[in-house]
Amino acid sequence: MLLVIDCGNTNTVFALYQGEQQRACWRTVTDSRQTIDDLVSWIFPLMQYEGITPTDVSGAILASVVPASRRVLSGLCHKLFGLSLLVVGEDVQTGLSIRVDRPDQVGADRLVNAVAAAVRFRRAVIVIDFGTATTFDVVAADGAYEGGVIAPGIHLSVEALHKASALLPRVSVRKPERVIGKATVPAVESGIFWGYVSMIEGLIQRIQNEYGAVMTVVATGGLAPLFKPAIAAIDILDGDLTLRGLRLIYDRRCRENTMQVTLCGDDKNKEKK
Repeated sequence: MLLVIDCGNTNTVFALYQGEQQRACWRTVTDSRQTIDDLVSWIFPLMQYEGITPTDVSGAILASVVPASRRVLSGLCHKLFGLSLLVVGEDVQTGLSIRVDRPDQVGADRLVNAVAAAVRFRRAVIVIDFGTATTFDVVAADGAYEGGVIAPGIHLSVEALHKASALLPRVSVRKPERVIGKATVPAVESGIFWGYVSMIEGLIQRIQNEYGAVMTVVATGGLAPLFKPAIAAIDILDGDLTLRGLRLIYDRRCRENTMQVTLCGDDKNKEKK
């Protein structure tokens, strides 16, 4: 069984895969102050509830945009599973052709999404990830990563508006019934929701115009289900895109190592490659 970990600025997602089937998935707040014991005491009962033991886990891979959390996540894998945690971009590469000026600056999560999109769709794709930042990533029909757009995430915008404006309240992110708000709170809610809808629609169109082709648009991330019904340009909702990309990268590494007559899959008590 493979443990995949997607560590973002706001949340960290843990999922267990048995082959291509996802057996379990858990989400927690990303907190660099957490200790190894904190994570062990959190995830171990969740595994027990699903009937999974630590010895069932034979591999682990991480995509992280939070360097401070990597040490603790590596410690978790070593302490609970006896495994060396593979880190995308450090211990294992994505296998993507990356057509940007500074490949080293592209977030691991964005590249992992591109891997999953390239394998699933095999045509030109825009991946929109509704995370701490809202990112738009372009994947070519040949599977190469072409770059993209990074915009502030919607929760960041809500918080910034509240903190910078003494008289404006903090609001929840929801779809308001009307665009024209009849009071302050619905007016702010409308600006947040419909403002983001317009930004997303506009950027999709501009990306496709610049790229010169109609592209499949895929949405992932926590707020994707809220925005998908309001944006006709989004073709597909895929909440597991990043997790599936991590599984694909791990599987590719295993195949490559097998061709080199190197055992892969059960990394227990082995040197980290």
